[in-house]
Amino acid sequence: MAGVGNAELPSILINSNESDQSLTEHEEITQTLKVDDTTAPSFGDGRSYPQLELAPENAASSCQETKRMEEIICPIQKQLEYLLNKADEFQTQLLWRDCLQDYEFAHIVPMFLEMCQPFFNYLESTARSSNPFRPPLSPRICTQYLQFSQQLCSRLEQLVLLYASFSFFSLEESDPLSISHFSIGQCLIDNMKLSIFRYCCPTPFQASSCIGLYKRMRWNVEREENRHHITEFYFLCCEDVIECADVKSEDRRYEEDNIESDSERKVERIWSIGLWVQTYPDPDTEDITDWVLCSVPCGQYKQMMCLGQEEPSSCYATDSLLRLLLPHKTHTETADTPIVGTACDTLNADE
Repeated sequence: MAGVGNAELPSILINSNESDQSLTEHEEITQTLKVDDTTAPSFGDGRSYPQLELAPENAASSCQETKRMEEIICPIQKQLEYLLNKADEFQTQLLWRDCLQDYEFAHIVPMFLEMCQPFFNYLESTARSSNPFRPPLSPRICTQYLQFSQQLCSRLEQLVLLYASFSFFSLEESDPLSISHFSIGQCLIDNMKLSIFRYCCPTPFQASSCIGLYKRMRWNVEREENRHHITEFYFLCCEDVIECADVKSEDRRYEEDNIESDSERKVERIWSIGLWVQTYPDPDTEDITDWVLCSVPCGQYKQMMCLGQEEPSSCYATDSLLRLLLPHKTHTETADTPIVGTACDTLNADE
């Protein structure tokens, strides 16, 4: 959250893997996840942690400003490297079946994902959240923080897929014990709370059946409108679109016999951002009967922006959503191409 202070982040990260590990029967897992004081970065006292403030415009040379930014980024980068090293360690333990029993491996990934949660929250809230009591960070620092978030997200996704391939847990969203997705941060912008989730692999948008639409990310958008608390769900989705293309015969020997070109079906994967629009039960009804009788709500996926054929990174996709929701604000630029949103059709789906 945006309220996480500079001095609070290290202590949260260092203690996050100690607070919720009440499973005494898994002492080896607890010991594995426990932060080693000799290797983990230590910023808990707050004195060595850099204050996230910009130097006055006329107070420092470019060299001094660069040094100051390095002082701000360096401890965060060390924390990132520590978490990435832990992910490598868990991967090695799995591949070599080191120390732990099979039934204990199933608990490693959920606990590690929870351990990384405060770090994701800190990166997203610091880089994106609006705070009138704190000067804005330089675009370079914000971009670097979001790159850290992207790097850790990709590594955790690989780790989850690896453990799932050994059948320690499922990726099916319908399975209550599965790890189909995980949280990659929260931020607060203009009284709008944004919670970000990443699906470990393309997941059918409709849980009960496959309609050719797959979700890759989800954003929970919470805000107040006319004294009412409203929560909206946006998704990064992809679908395979079939197009017909005329392709000439590759065999020149039969050119005379193949004057007319053959029709070939070409499949393209299109990425988009859209809104979940509930149709049943009626979200505005006061009758709770439909809610009681309905096992799975029905709705539509309303596409709001087309992103093209290339899968966007989680950082780029979140930037795209924010520009869609808050067009008056300028968000952190990424190295990707500029975003061009287009209106698209509505597809039926249910969640």
